[in-house]
Amino acid sequence: MNDDLEPEMDLAEQIFVLLREQPDGCSEYELIQQLKARHSTHIPNLPLLDKLVLFRTHFLVFNALYRLRDQLWGGTSHTVQISPLCVQLQPYVPGLSGIVENDPLRDYYLDLTNLRDTDEAEVERLLASFWSRMRGDHQGDRNEICDPEQKRAALELFELDQEAAALSLHTIKRRYRQLVSIHHPDRGGSTTRLQSINLAMEILQRYYR
Repeated sequence: MNDDLEPEMDLAEQIFVLLREQPDGCSEYELIQQLKARHSTHIPNLPLLDKLVLFRTHFLVFNALYRLRDQLWGGTSHTVQISPLCVQLQPYVPGLSGIVENDPLRDYYLDLTNLRDTDEAEVERLLASFWSRMRGDHQGDRNEICDPEQKRAALELFELDQEAAALSLHTIKRRYRQLVSIHHPDRGGSTTRLQSINLAMEILQRYYR
């Protein structure tokens, strides 16, 4: 049975199909993997290791999510919870249209010039800012109780499945060495990207022994 998404659908319509199949929602990463597995032609079918591919894929998905939310709101049927960790269809609730209309993130992702004008240097800055927040601004955060959001983000950067039974520190270290080899500045890689990989490894070592 062919389970491919209908190619004549736009990305927002394809995402709506996937979300209807998952009433409990899914993460952005899981949504992207489902779009790829079902052969959506609206996002790059490339590994997310390249920072510009990662940014472009993320932007296109969030642009589609905000368009979908606006469309569903107009039909008073559903709304969409939008965050990297949970994308979920939710019941329509009257009286929240002002919140939707004045959402700065919505404005950012619906403006396609932000996709066109964001270059590699800006993506690096955004990436560094994200991992700074994930790590914590204070030295004492290193010893805090582990945060599942940190774990998920680190595994997604490494493109590893946290549900995989075979996932171990040995597997993670092997993947870490591969990424360091690819992104080391001595081989034309990015210092910021390498720092992100190192921070992700630091986070994952709290979970796996």
